[in-house]
Amino acid sequence: MKNTFNVLGVAGSTRQGSYSTRALKIALEYAKKQGAEVRLLELNRIVLPLYDPSAPASKEVERAAEIIAWADAFILASPDYHGSMSGTLKNFLDHFYEEFAGKVFGYIVASHEKGLTVMDQMRTAVRQCYGWSMPYGVSVNGPQDFTGNETASAKSSSRLRMMARDLVVYGRLVRDQFIRDFGSNEADTFAAHYRP
Repeated sequence: MKNTFNVLGVAGSTRQGSYSTRALKIALEYAKKQGAEVRLLELNRIVLPLYDPSAPASKEVERAAEIIAWADAFILASPDYHGSMSGTLKNFLDHFYEEFAGKVFGYIVASHEKGLTVMDQMRTAVRQCYGWSMPYGVSVNGPQDFTGNETASAKSSSRLRMMARDLVVYGRLVRDQFIRDFGSNEADTFAAHYRP
């Protein structure tokens, strides 16, 4: 088994100073304190073309694919746009799917409405890609929860810390079992479907 555990944060907002991205950066710092290696993929910096299944992979898609292959677990962060995730994040999920199988996902939403429908939609997409979802997510509410880049809310801070800890702990368990199942000869496992 690998000793390292890699967590990729995917920032789905294109807005400078995005609250969901601020919360994501804090969560990644907490994951780092739990012993994880962390990286941030900002979809306003690596701009993926609109998904077209018949188009060849662009340089941006290939670059994103390399970062995704590195990850053992993910934190998806999005603003709440009309009760749904950002189009940028949905486009990201459209581009990649097999890469998510057997990996654990956490969710952050910046919302005035708790972001529950947004998290449900992210969970639905991840489930269709055979990823595992944390049973809860973290919602932040802009100026109420932040002072600059720091969380002003003790509750939000505590939730981000808890999610980062649980993602690393449970993500490692799921990852290690998936690897064991993949390398075994047992036929009746989820991982068996991914053997060559």
